[in-house]
Amino acid sequence: MPKFPAQPHKAHILIVEDDKGRREMLLRKSKYSIGRAQQSDIRIHSPFVSRHHATMIRQFDDQGYTYYEIVDGDGNKNCSANGILVNGRKVNNQHLKNGDKVVFGPQVFIIYQHTQRDIFPSLPPDDPFDITLIDPAMMISELED
Repeated sequence: MPKFPAQPHKAHILIVEDDKGRREMLLRKSKYSIGRAQQSDIRIHSPFVSRHHATMIRQFDDQGYTYYEIVDGDGNKNCSANGILVNGRKVNNQHLKNGDKVVFGPQVFIIYQHTQRDIFPSLPPDDPFDITLIDPAMMISELED
């Protein structure tokens, strides 16, 4: 068993496309408000988007892994005017999966990405088993000078 096992690294990323272009956001908080209002955590620039269009809430599955759920409206049963479409289907709430596209209006959407990769810790500099192998053909001899 290795002394320093690989550690899983997970990232939740949101790609936002609206009237101001495309941008990426790293999701770290447990809850995000999405809408046209200035106080929204994720502000969407479009007249087709409600002030409090949707809410994203971090959830945990049975194995302790995190995911985000999107809910139409402000999260207090006040729905948006136009609703949300997840992968072309109108929903009130949806467990988001990697690659899901949430549409708020014409040419206004978000794409949810969930990535996971292992991070391997580096060995300490004083590791007695760290060996650098040298090819003898790479050696420059003083005799050649």
